[in-house]
Amino acid sequence: MGDTGPGPGSFSSRISDPGRFVVLHQAAEEVLDELTERYVVDRRESKEPVGTAPGAEVVRTVRLMPRSPAAGPLSIAFTDFPGIVLRLGRWFVEPLPDCGCDDCAEDPAQLVDDLRSRVSAHVEGGLWERVRRGVTGSWLETRLIGPGLRTTRQAPIDPGEARAARRDGFAAAVQWAPWSTRASFSSRSPGPGAPRAG
Repeated sequence: MGDTGPGPGSFSSRISDPGRFVVLHQAAEEVLDELTERYVVDRRESKEPVGTAPGAEVVRTVRLMPRSPAAGPLSIAFTDFPGIVLRLGRWFVEPLPDCGCDDCAEDPAQLVDDLRSRVSAHVEGGLWERVRRGVTGSWLETRLIGPGLRTTRQAPIDPGEARAARRDGFAAAVQWAPWSTRASFSSRSPGPGAPRAG
């Protein structure tokens, strides 16, 4: 029914049906519940943002913190667009959808698969992060590797955040460990991030 205004990552394109992305909220809820059931984690909810989602308001954020300090945390912020912002470890942040406009034509089913594959790679220990110094400042670097997935990102980092990362021991390269499964959970079950059949 016409334009609904700018969505995540978009400032002027037409968005005729933002409701098609509500499946991301449903999939994210399923993934969070599956992770909480399968892994040794603490679950916390708030309204704090986990990354930028221009044009969208954070409705709530769910954080899963593995009890092992060697395993990286995971956060999902639910936005009113509707969409989500996924944060893995310290710096891997990805809004889904990235834009949401009609021109970009992002497929909600593909975005659900992207969410599941990224989460699966992370909980299996596939996330690597570091801060490095460059000539013009500090940069963060992330790599996420899993079955059928390999993504590398670099971005400038605020000098204060870079100093804090060095002070807290996060500037050196860190490969987050796999999450520990609960003793009562069957090891034969597929992981929560595994893509669903059909």
